[in-house]
Amino acid sequence: MGSIHPPQPVLRLVAIISRYDEALAWARERVEAEWGEHAVVSDAFVFHDTDYYDAEMGIELKKQFVCSAVLANPGELASVKHLTNGWEAEYAAAADHPEPRPLNLDPGYIAESKLVLASTKNHSHRIYLSRGIYAEITLGYSRSSGWKSMPWTYPDYQRDDFQQYFTAARGYLRQQLRSRAPGEELPID
Repeated sequence: MGSIHPPQPVLRLVAIISRYDEALAWARERVEAEWGEHAVVSDAFVFHDTDYYDAEMGIELKKQFVCSAVLANPGELASVKHLTNGWEAEYAAAADHPEPRPLNLDPGYIAESKLVLASTKNHSHRIYLSRGIYAEITLGYSRSSGWKSMPWTYPDYQRDDFQQYFTAARGYLRQQLRSRAPGEELPID
């Protein structure tokens, strides 16, 4: 029988999608107010890899990633998805935009060996967490080959510019893990 160990801390990641710069800024501020200072923030990338969101979000979308400086427990992902869904609804109700969904927030985390995203949609490659939320390993990481896509990995997560950001975020995570005090552990939930 294997021993049970607490999880290793992860770097909380939020992908922000909108056509409005003010929505991107609003979301960055929300993330910072909830989880503290940002560790790594990406550029606002042009998001042209799918037309999936056009009907409810409009065109000329941008996607920006934010990672919080404070490391997180990966077991919190379902609660984080509920929180970010609430933020989406709050922004849509308060903003004066014609689209029904002017802001999309996709939370996840970066661990040393993978990038995980939360979803409300069940598929064969997703694992149920709790409260109607599923998780998927979107990208794997190996020292020899870097980020590795899965058969279900979204096309944009395969982009070089996105993966350069994920590598920088992973570097920050590794630096933080090395600087942790011996015996400093997360609780087992």
